[in-house]
Amino acid sequence: MAADPKGYGQYRGGYAPEPDPDYADDGGPYATAVWWNPAEDAEGEFGAELPEPRSKMRRTAQKFVNSAGALTSLALIVGLGVWGYKLAVRDVTGVPVIAALEGPARVAPENPGGELAQHTGLAVNTVAAVGEAAGTANELRLAPYPTSLADEDLPMAAMGGVSLARRDHLAPVEAVQPIAAARGVPPEPLPDEAPEPILDPPVVADTDAAVALALDEALAEPAPAAAAATPAPRAIPASVPGVARSPRPQPRSQGALPTGVVALAAADAAAEAALPGFSDIDPSTLPAGTRLVQLGAFDNEAQARDEWNRIALKFGPLMAGKGRVIQPAESAGRVFYRLRATGFGDLADARRFCAALVGKDLHCIPVQVR
Repeated sequence: MAADPKGYGQYRGGYAPEPDPDYADDGGPYATAVWWNPAEDAEGEFGAELPEPRSKMRRTAQKFVNSAGALTSLALIVGLGVWGYKLAVRDVTGVPVIAALEGPARVAPENPGGELAQHTGLAVNTVAAVGEAAGTANELRLAPYPTSLADEDLPMAAMGGVSLARRDHLAPVEAVQPIAAARGVPPEPLPDEAPEPILDPPVVADTDAAVALALDEALAEPAPAAAAATPAPRAIPASVPGVARSPRPQPRSQGALPTGVVALAAADAAAEAALPGFSDIDPSTLPAGTRLVQLGAFDNEAQARDEWNRIALKFGPLMAGKGRVIQPAESAGRVFYRLRATGFGDLADARRFCAALVGKDLHCIPVQVR
């Protein structure tokens, strides 16, 4: 054991640690000869393993690469920010503007050819095209009349001038008595007793009661006294000269209408009589600014009247006091009839009327006379 060279008190007992060559200071009490000497080590076995110092050019290139990478990253971040901002405001500020083409949009050819259609080239068309009327023309041509249906092509309801035949206009029937007196046969006197009156059958409202009454009449047997009291029909014997064949009455006039037409006309008259009070108004007598409502457009006047009757029967209280206006009009060479109603104080009144009809799936449009 080595002695304490400096005589520290902790080592007076005869104990001293071994010197550590790795942590010994130069010139210290524990320094040994085994230590790293830079001068000797540069030429010794450790000198060959040390890296060579980097050159100045390599250090400059490394700095340049680092700076370029930093600038690239910064430019990428700035570009992403600008792109995101433009994308956010593109819908607000990026409205595209399309420049108009130069020159007219359509150019009419100088010589189009073909035939001139009807109602073209008229002076009135200049008002809509230019904005003002053209000058006076040297030659004026009127537009042709619209093509209409022939009389035989019109429906029966639209044919005018047909009226029901009256009973007092029928051809008179020759009296039988003058003919019999002229042939020398005196007429037979009528019986003194008056014939039994023909009674109307009883009116039965219930269906079951009507069926029971019909069965009773069918199953009932006629009384023998009534059958015996019925006189036999009197007939002139065929042996009497001049009365073998009764005279035939003359035919009626040709002006009488068929039974179906008479019944249809009577039904229409009864339907119009059952409608609420209204009056037909001439469209030409309505002043400008009159409030109307249009209920539809029809091919002929009869259809317009039928539609009015249908609406009036369905909405009786609503149609009371309204006037019927049937106005003919023409569009593209076709004639039609507008069905309108008048009797409204203002536009609000007409709109309330139309709202009630539209709620029932009917057509109604408020209009104004111009």
